[in-house]
Amino acid sequence: MAKTALITGVTGQDGLYLAALLLAKGYQVHGLRLYDAAPQSQTLDELSLQFPQQFFLHYGDMVDSGLWVRLLDQIRPDEIYNLAALSQVGISFDLPEASAQINALGPLRLLEAIRVLQRPVRLYQASSSEMFGNAPAPQNEDTPFAPCSPYAAAKLYAYWLVRTYRDSYGIHASNGILFNHESPRRGEDFVTRKITKALAAILAGDDIVLRLGNLASQRDWGHARDYVEGMWRMLQQPVPDDYVLASGETRSVRDFVMAAFSYAGIDLVWRGQGVEETALCKHNGRVMVAVDPALFRPADIHCLRGDAAKARRVLGWQPHYDFMSLVRDMVDADRAALSSRIKQEYTDALAAE
Repeated sequence: MAKTALITGVTGQDGLYLAALLLAKGYQVHGLRLYDAAPQSQTLDELSLQFPQQFFLHYGDMVDSGLWVRLLDQIRPDEIYNLAALSQVGISFDLPEASAQINALGPLRLLEAIRVLQRPVRLYQASSSEMFGNAPAPQNEDTPFAPCSPYAAAKLYAYWLVRTYRDSYGIHASNGILFNHESPRRGEDFVTRKITKALAAILAGDDIVLRLGNLASQRDWGHARDYVEGMWRMLQQPVPDDYVLASGETRSVRDFVMAAFSYAGIDLVWRGQGVEETALCKHNGRVMVAVDPALFRPADIHCLRGDAAKARRVLGWQPHYDFMSLVRDMVDADRAALSSRIKQEYTDALAAE
């Protein structure tokens, strides 16, 4: 008999990749979305058309306590993947209470519903490498946490709730401590998409300057396609546990910029230091990248690099994308999307004449 899965945050990059993965495995998939969630709507429509008898959408909000009782009773899922979150670290400094309501108390409401209804369901909780803060790299499941943002603090609260409910009530709940994972479906306000989208515009002839915050921030970047497979593997284990998923390699924001522009055939030369640093096109001297102090976080993490040895050993998980294949995928996708949009605008303009 086919399994049934419920995915919160199905409109995000992870939710979409995970939904596609589970549908391909024969699952019946239910996705939870906010009533006004617009991102990735075309992809959601494609999944609905491709799997009309397997893919279903529900409106809901993580702050609604009654939601979980209704959904668990209606859907009776075998697996729940809680991916919904206020996921922008920088914005969590401006909206700390909203971050706590969604990222911390949302999982609490879900866990309580599972406990009260006593459903035999397996839960995946999306934890974050941001919980480690500036703990020395590499970070693994035994590294002490030191969150540096309201986002990370809220995620850490949810992490400990999962462990508490697992130990106290026997709930099959696992934390996935995922390091940065990107894709062409990443939100445009995340730094990687900001880079590749701006690059596509520059290549199309726009006279713009890519403005970024801390270029020296180092992250462990992987591809979301690889990481959603790890989520699924966690819930197939007979015993719940917590796992780090990471590439094990660190690159700075500056490295990502260099890789993306170089792949597109633009060699950059860096000038200045700190907030005065800029990157110029080696060919014509045009400023391509500049630092914007307004984009710095009140507290930032210097270096994240994960140790996924446990996931490799227990789950048999291994990433298939390396750093450059991730960069190429994102650059190619944004260039193709912009080209398609320009062609459509041209066609619409001709039709209007």
